[in-house]
Amino acid sequence: MYPGSARLCSALLQLPAFGASPLGSPVRRSAQLRRFSPAPASCHTVCGDGMSVKPTAAAAAAATSSSRTVSSMGSSTSRLYSALAQPVGRAQPEQPALSAGGDADGVLRECEEALRDRPPRVHRHFIAVEAAAQQHHSIRVMQWNILAQALGEGKDSFVRCPPDALIWAERKYLILEEILTYRPDIVCLQEVDHYFDTFQPVLGSLGYHCTFQPKPRSPCLDVEHNNGPDGCALFFRRDRFELAGSVGLQLAAAALDTNQVALVQTLRCRASGRRLCVAVTHLKACCGWERLRSAQGAHLLRALEDTAQGTSVPLLVCGDFNAEPCEDVYRRFATSGLNLDSACKLLSADGQTEPPYTTWKIRPSGEVCHTLDYIWYSRHALRVNSVLDLPTEAQIGPNRLPSYNYPSDHLSLVCDVSFREEPDRLL
Repeated sequence: MYPGSARLCSALLQLPAFGASPLGSPVRRSAQLRRFSPAPASCHTVCGDGMSVKPTAAAAAAATSSSRTVSSMGSSTSRLYSALAQPVGRAQPEQPALSAGGDADGVLRECEEALRDRPPRVHRHFIAVEAAAQQHHSIRVMQWNILAQALGEGKDSFVRCPPDALIWAERKYLILEEILTYRPDIVCLQEVDHYFDTFQPVLGSLGYHCTFQPKPRSPCLDVEHNNGPDGCALFFRRDRFELAGSVGLQLAAAALDTNQVALVQTLRCRASGRRLCVAVTHLKACCGWERLRSAQGAHLLRALEDTAQGTSVPLLVCGDFNAEPCEDVYRRFATSGLNLDSACKLLSADGQTEPPYTTWKIRPSGEVCHTLDYIWYSRHALRVNSVLDLPTEAQIGPNRLPSYNYPSDHLSLVCDVSFREEPDRLL
């Protein structure tokens, strides 16, 4: 059995700099972290939105200072943000921000050191789709439901996951390691409830622009010692893109606002000047809510059509749709006039079939294995160069997810895309 968290080093954000670890020297969990496409030095510039944020209602405005929120959050907004930087009811020491000039390799080394007593991480490989010559201008995109800490500990009932595998002081290293191993240019996350105290300061210091859209009635707030609401977060590298427009959505169904949200941002590629519209969302979960998910998807598609001006601006739409490919909301996206296709279908032999699973867990009701997560792209304007394969059943293990060596019940999806030189069609 894996030892408790007391033997591991303190939380990443409590360290003013990366240096020697207080740990002993047991056998390391892996000989060397696998590296993918190291980022150029220019991506290490500290961005303005990577600063520390006070746990007040003003933090929400600071986090989305360049965003235009379409939906009203109502009078509950200040209550939702009252404890974003520290768990409710817990006296937490103030955590120093990361030093300027953050270094991704340094963060990865710190993650490896913090996780040295855990089993080896799951190693995955990129499957090439297009010729290698077309990949030098690729944009790496990550989609991931990271599992809200409050939900993992207080609501989701992963009956085969040891409780100490979910301790945030350690689990956050697994999440950061997964993100930074692949060095994505664009990161789309769901169930983020540690945005202000972890993801904004860490990724902001590494050169990412950071935006967060909380759920208006997050279930995290029902959990004792929560860290505030969960929501969707979107990050992109400032050295590759500049923000041209941002919209936060509270998704509606039958003219009624729901508890699900989306972020839609228009980016301008610094190298080519071309625009790219990126969206992240998280639709309603659970069986019996298929019609609601379909209505939420329809709302998002209308917003995307407005933002992308029909098909004039290429689209990347990432999300946990909580819907299998047989559901109506999937068909809406697959057949919409926006000419979207799913990147992970390219992992199949014929390029027409979604992966067999993107989430695999065991709850009191039994084993749950579904395909719910997608990266949609404009097939007329973007090409997919490579896709990260998914772990096998043997790699995931008999206790499924989450686990000591994987932090979420959902698998991350990663692909490399690039602009077509001459889009084959715009309609």
